[in-house]
Amino acid sequence: MNKVLRLLVLLPAILFLVMGVRWLVAPAGIAPDFGLTLAEGVGRSSQIGDMSGYFLTLGSCMLIALISEHRSWFYPPMMLLALTALGRIVAWLLHDATLAVSLITAEVVVALVLLLASRRLPQRLP
Repeated sequence: MNKVLRLLVLLPAILFLVMGVRWLVAPAGIAPDFGLTLAEGVGRSSQIGDMSGYFLTLGSCMLIALISEHRSWFYPPMMLLALTALGRIVAWLLHDATLAVSLITAEVVVALVLLLASRRLPQRLP
């Protein structure tokens, strides 16, 4: 069970790292995957900086949690994903955005996997 759980954390961690690197090296290629057009000027800087930082933080924290066996590293990506899902719902409810069910589902599922991992995987004592 623990090996399967580790794999369920590792796969999205790698995906998030790849997405973060893509935002750094080829933002025009990944922006449409999020329904975005690449902005100009400071907007482009914000898109690339924010999106790459978001995904690199997600993936890095998840890998650090797996490697270090310190459960506390699961909480930052869990919070980022849960708050992103909440933000998407608020955008739909209050700001006339399309309800991004597939994205929200993925974020909630990965957040729940991280919650399970934080409870089930071995904890290395400091």
